[in-house]
Amino acid sequence: ASSVTPRAPVFFASFLTGLNLNSQVDPVTVFVSTWNQGGLVTTFNVIADTARGNPDSVIVVGSHLDSVPAGAGINDNGSGSSLNLELAIQLYKSGLINSIESHVRFCWWGGEELGLLGSAHYVADLVANYPEEKAKIVLNLNFDMVGSPNFFRGIYNGTSGPSDIVNGSAAIQYLFEDSFNTRNLKWELTSFDGPSDYGPFISKGIPAGGLTT
Repeated sequence: ASSVTPRAPVFFASFLTGLNLNSQVDPVTVFVSTWNQGGLVTTFNVIADTARGNPDSVIVVGSHLDSVPAGAGINDNGSGSSLNLELAIQLYKSGLINSIESHVRFCWWGGEELGLLGSAHYVADLVANYPEEKAKIVLNLNFDMVGSPNFFRGIYNGTSGPSDIVNGSAAIQYLFEDSFNTRNLKWELTSFDGPSDYGPFISKGIPAGGLTT
């Protein structure tokens, strides 16, 4: 007997559309059309390392490249990916690259919206095949949707992180808090429970933090 679970296509309408249809006195005929394409696709991570800094102390700065049809890709996550790129540019233009102690790895993850595929693969590959390289990563910074027009500056709540990485994650949180406070900018703590690309890192004992809006 086949172990494949039978599946059937499902269509749905918005709640308002449902109310409108339900309010009709006469019978209503609804025509539905859809276009779908199935199959395997290849997604990629883009990774760039600084040439300087201690290679045994690596800071991974990440943001995801993909988006979803229903969302504003310019924010989710064009904003985070742009911030990531600008950090790399300013690290060099400011001259900080000459004095930074750690090696910095800028990562643009693929397939985040499909289940953190890019970052999860990266971390799993390190754990399985390159544990000595995984041990060199001291922290992960994550930037996901940092351009929302809602005047909300969210800092991941590192103090709520898993016990094995809470100290490091809290330290990242406090640095962002201090930065905003110095500039008299309001901020809020936001959930730190893994639904973005920092999730695979904290699940393997790597402290993380970052911003969202």
